[in-house]
Amino acid sequence: MEKLNLEEMKDLILKYIIKEYIEDEDAEITYETPLISSGYVDSFSMVSLLVFLENKFEIKIPPSEATPEAFDNVNKIVELVNQYL
Repeated sequence: MEKLNLEEMKDLILKYIIKEYIEDEDAEITYETPLISSGYVDSFSMVSLLVFLENKFEIKIPPSEATPEAFDNVNKIVELVNQYL
């Protein structure tokens, strides 16, 4: 997999989240938008997002690290992914 810079990684993850989980087309979703606590991403979606991240970036995130807090916005997700790259 080619190495993405931080902005490319953020954009890729944000686009995936909007495409897969955001039903409200008018929702303003940014890198800082709370995803879990705002209800955009539920626990089932979080699991599919984890699988996407692991497959896309060829990493393994331990279940203990895949917490709602770690998945609550794109910036936090990117931080988590970077720990395992």
